[in-house]
Amino acid sequence: MAGSAVTAGGAMTGVPGQQEVQGAARQAGSRGGAGSQGSTQGRQRPSRQASSGHSKSGQPVSDHSNSRQASPEPGSAADADGRHRNGHADHRRDERAATHRPRAQAGRAGGPLYAALDLGTNNCRLLIARPEERGFRVVDAFSRIVRLGEGVGAHLRLSEAAMDRAVDALAQCHRKLADRGVVRARLIATEACRAAENGDQFIDRVKDETGLALEVVNRETEARLAVAGCASLVDHDADGVILFDIGGGSSEIVWLDLRNRCGARGYALTRFIRSWISLPVGVVNLAERHGGVHVTPEIFEAMVEDAANHLSEFSLANNLTEAIATGRVHMLGTSGTVTTLAGVHLGLKRYDRRRVDGTWLEDGDVSLMIDQLRDMPYEARVENPCIGADRADLVLAGCAILEAIRRRWSCSRLRVADRGLREGILTELMAADGVWSHRRSGQRHHRSRQRSGS
Repeated sequence: MAGSAVTAGGAMTGVPGQQEVQGAARQAGSRGGAGSQGSTQGRQRPSRQASSGHSKSGQPVSDHSNSRQASPEPGSAADADGRHRNGHADHRRDERAATHRPRAQAGRAGGPLYAALDLGTNNCRLLIARPEERGFRVVDAFSRIVRLGEGVGAHLRLSEAAMDRAVDALAQCHRKLADRGVVRARLIATEACRAAENGDQFIDRVKDETGLALEVVNRETEARLAVAGCASLVDHDADGVILFDIGGGSSEIVWLDLRNRCGARGYALTRFIRSWISLPVGVVNLAERHGGVHVTPEIFEAMVEDAANHLSEFSLANNLTEAIATGRVHMLGTSGTVTTLAGVHLGLKRYDRRRVDGTWLEDGDVSLMIDQLRDMPYEARVENPCIGADRADLVLAGCAILEAIRRRWSCSRLRVADRGLREGILTELMAADGVWSHRRSGQRHHRSRQRSGS
């Protein structure tokens, strides 16, 4: 697995027409669901062990207008580094923002809409966005903690209660997918569905009850999408980046070797993935093994050792340590763990994605925040505005995984990304359609006509 080339791409198909989607929604409503979506595409399910992750799955999208800011343009980090405007809002506010705004008209008037859905081990998340000159603007979002992977580590099966929670969230996503007339979308599921023996049956149930055709992506695809979603936060002067995504059931780590990037930025950095690894450990299964409520220093160290044992089986690159020694390599973290650390570090009274996304943490700051959270009683974690009841029993497992990574590869700086797979999906979809190249070509043609006086 280590050293595998990660290619950019992953083509996706167009979505069915609006009339077909609305019909599917009515059909789901007759079953007592929250809405459903039909699809003309058959589900192409990659194998759990070695699928390419490039199967095609097109869906339509929609619901309430929640106009949020634009994501950085592929190939350019200026927008994210200067304004941090990619619209990935805190999960605790996604639903509230959408629910309390008026229902929008179909979204075609302002240009085509794209959608990305990520059903992970812990969360179900959806973004709907419209391309703009410098990236994209998020117009709607949904996020809910469903804990789909609860118990999978012990029983290798998705529980009925967990599947019910996920299907309910997906039905609500479908409502959004049914109203706006989105032209392109990609709906992915990750580790919980990869690892569970009944993962195929769950995917079939989702299709039957919601009309959504989920694509179970492999770990390589997950690593690549994380890079695509976060690459605009890479330091322009860095020779390398260790990017990590601590998930609910697995954790992906990527080595970006940028010593010969020749000025490449943003999405173009996916070409410089030197190697990647995926650990079969995340916050949900690690907390289930060791406990996440009352965590003593001894329990915390046991979690660190557990994650480190998985990490010891892999090597990102033989000369990574040498590259780190130059001081021009930094970490880039995307997960609830690092955003929580950043929120606590900043002393936020209420989580603010605009302040968290892009924040730099010195190595000493990270150590201090991990120690602070480790010593915080469970009740205090519940009350902390950057943690809350949904994450209070998982955050220390995430800190343990991060600590294992830091002990293996020690970098002086860590940049925090409140963005990830969904932004990567949207970026790849739009890049595949050439939405930015078309605009640039049009601008060049317009300038050429002006110079020629025509």
